[in-house]
Amino acid sequence: MISIRRLSALLVVAGIQFGAGAAESIVRTPLAGSNFPIAAAVSVPAGSDLVFVSGATASSADGNTETQTVSVLKSLAATLERVNLKLSDVVQLRVFLVGDPDKGGKMDFAGLQAGYTQFFGTKDQPNLPARTTVQVASLAGPGLLVEIDAVAARSH
Repeated sequence: MISIRRLSALLVVAGIQFGAGAAESIVRTPLAGSNFPIAAAVSVPAGSDLVFVSGATASSADGNTETQTVSVLKSLAATLERVNLKLSDVVQLRVFLVGDPDKGGKMDFAGLQAGYTQFFGTKDQPNLPARTTVQVASLAGPGLLVEIDAVAARSH
């Protein structure tokens, strides 16, 4: 039988501490050997609040993938602001792209990146989230090319 003291010592060695997390910060691990503007992993300390933000689409179906990405990220920023968070608090993004008719039905990944890099990995906002990007058949409205949902974290 293991003693409470021994168990506590083992958990501390493993990096798990009771009541810890408040003083710890979010750790963003960069992609190995790459300057691509996403994190390979993001570690959120115990005791942090996670905020799940519903998927957002562009305010208008007009425009290309870059234009719609900018619109979506502005909307996401506004939603985060309403809960006292910022884009710098985002730890994960899931991006859904519809195949662009002007690109032969293939997702416009370059257009996504052109919009995304206006908000993430900048001098003013260097915090990078973990991110997944997939192509989907369609979104909720005609002409919509981009939907993004997010998870943000608030450390205490």
